[in-house]
Amino acid sequence: MDERKRRSLINPFDELGKIPPQAIDLEEAVLGAVLLERPAYGRIADIIVPDDFYKDAHVEIFKSVVELSESHTPIDLLLVTQKLREKGKLDYCGGAYYITELTSKVNSAEHIESHALIIKQMSLKRKLIQLSQSLQQKAFDDTEDPFELLQQTASSLTQLDKFTDSVAVESISDIVYEIITSNADKIAGKETKEEGLVTGFPNLDRVVGYWVPQDLIILAARPGMGKSALAISLCYNQATMFNVPCAIFSLEMSSRSLVERFLSKSSELSVRNIRFRKLNEHELEQLIHKGGPVSDYPLYIFDKIFTIQGIKLKARRLVVEHDVRLIVVDYIQLIQAGKIEGRMSSNREQEISYISRELKLLAKELNVPIIALSQLNRSVELRGGDKRPKLSDLRESGSLEQDADIVIFLYRPEYYGVVQDEAGEALTPGYSECIVAKNRNGEIDMASLKFIAKFTSFVNYDRDSFESKIEKAAEP
Repeated sequence: MDERKRRSLINPFDELGKIPPQAIDLEEAVLGAVLLERPAYGRIADIIVPDDFYKDAHVEIFKSVVELSESHTPIDLLLVTQKLREKGKLDYCGGAYYITELTSKVNSAEHIESHALIIKQMSLKRKLIQLSQSLQQKAFDDTEDPFELLQQTASSLTQLDKFTDSVAVESISDIVYEIITSNADKIAGKETKEEGLVTGFPNLDRVVGYWVPQDLIILAARPGMGKSALAISLCYNQATMFNVPCAIFSLEMSSRSLVERFLSKSSELSVRNIRFRKLNEHELEQLIHKGGPVSDYPLYIFDKIFTIQGIKLKARRLVVEHDVRLIVVDYIQLIQAGKIEGRMSSNREQEISYISRELKLLAKELNVPIIALSQLNRSVELRGGDKRPKLSDLRESGSLEQDADIVIFLYRPEYYGVVQDEAGEALTPGYSECIVAKNRNGEIDMASLKFIAKFTSFVNYDRDSFESKIEKAAEP
């Protein structure tokens, strides 16, 4: 029994007592046009696939058309008929007479795109009905995990929605015009729409330019190096400088700990004193006046979502409901992969590869940059020299390097007791390096930042004219 007949035995439309959405006459017209005119198939190849046809015979006929096209064989009435005969499907499709009859249903392929679009619409309606019926049945099943069910449903809807992206064809001339126009407007001093988010650190901006939508940025370091603090500083910059909504999925730190760091940075008070309630009256007033505005920042923090499926579900809602434009995940090795292709995996490297790929696909789907933090292998500690990280140090999976558009390593020399640079000059306390080891759309370089331990945060580094108030506040 073939797959379509098997599916028909559990057809949800039978339970509804209604005729499924369909357009048999247009299916015949499209097939007839494809058999009549050789270029016709190319005009609809990116609109419909065999499974979009409702009638089983039409599914098989169009499959043969696709197979001929993929083998670079011309498409016409006789060749399609022969293909069906070779597959033993000719009689199933009504014989050579029915194939010939299809060509009488239409005079030309003039309106084939419009006909194909309606066929696609009917197909999408049928799939939506089937999806809703399947969802209803599974929701009544006590053995089904509702969170897994939500993820499956969201994934299915995303797959259906991808059709809208494939229909629109963007001409290269349109893209060239937009690029030239936007550059001309910038030179002329006109207001232009930025295609990314500046980091808020001038030194880092000079290297990476800005965070580009759809990019996956891996920020990696050994434990205690300050990668969470840097991620918080990046979000703080977006919220305070540019009013950009950001989401932080923290799998290591609690939301309270994160907020304490935001308050410390904003009020210029020690994180430790805020956390352990060691503020005096003057400092409390400072916390209220300088830290109070933190409550109005467009920041969304989640510390109880541990699966990649949960992150994807929440991220989709945040982008739609709150216009979130930057997502931070802290950190990859703590994310649970759940089921991979319907089954649990015991291979951690495979899980990390899956998580990495899903984060990259999520960035593309939501059109936002995602900064994912990652641990490094212990091999960094075992090496001699200055222990600067390199791409081979990424922990557990080479897919992190492969999927990432940008890989940044955070390195603080003083962590390893290094107090001088290669030239023998003393390093400023807190001096840190953001080593851009991979940059798909830019240069490989290093950006200097400064770590303020008292506030557990980072600021831009300038040896000659460093911000005096930050220096002063950082003094014991």
